[in-house]
Amino acid sequence: MNTSFDFAHAPGHLVRRTQQIAVALFMNELAAEDVTPVQFAILNAVMDTPGIDQVTLAARVAFDAATSGSVIGRLETKTWILREPDSVDRRRKLLWLTPAGKEATLLMKTAVQRVQEKLLQPLSEAEAQTLTILLSKLVAGHETVS
Repeated sequence: MNTSFDFAHAPGHLVRRTQQIAVALFMNELAAEDVTPVQFAILNAVMDTPGIDQVTLAARVAFDAATSGSVIGRLETKTWILREPDSVDRRRKLLWLTPAGKEATLLMKTAVQRVQEKLLQPLSEAEAQTLTILLSKLVAGHETVS
């Protein structure tokens, strides 16, 4: 077998390249806010669920619970998130957006929507919907792996 693997058309490679493109578009669009996609996901999830605990939040945004603590720490430094121990279980940390964090997140949502539109721009509307459905199905089918 002397033929090389067709890496350029491998789904794993294409997903990785799409992720690289999505992050580059995000970083370009939100450069002034100095925020990463994971930081935005955390801010958005805390906005949707004020008082969420840190472990549940990490699962919701599909991010490692141990590493999410340092990301949350950076958001605390920006004064966008408030982290407090649970009154019942002091080991459990509960999270809220500060007023500045809520304002920043609301402003970023518009830019994040533009990123999604730019990412899907090469596709027709029907293709974009199909891709989103298929990616959702792919993620759901492998949820236990990650």
